[in-house]
Amino acid sequence: MQDTLLQQGLDITVFGMGIVFTFLLVLVIGTSIMSRIIVRNFPEAETAAPTSARQLDDSARLRAIAKAAVQKHRERNKR
Repeated sequence: MQDTLLQQGLDITVFGMGIVFTFLLVLVIGTSIMSRIIVRNFPEAETAAPTSARQLDDSARLRAIAKAAVQKHRERNKR
């Protein structure tokens, strides 16, 4: 009785793992095919992000603010 019960459990385990493996394999293949179709039919337009003077000003301003905050923190925590 034990041998057949153990054998049945092993059979169900192998069968279940085989189904999961097959499903994941089909999922990966399907996703790869869909990705190729999308890339082929809808190529991504190359857009260059223009760096404006305002963006540079904001970056310099942010850097100055961060530097001032670090200095203030160091002054407060001097020992």
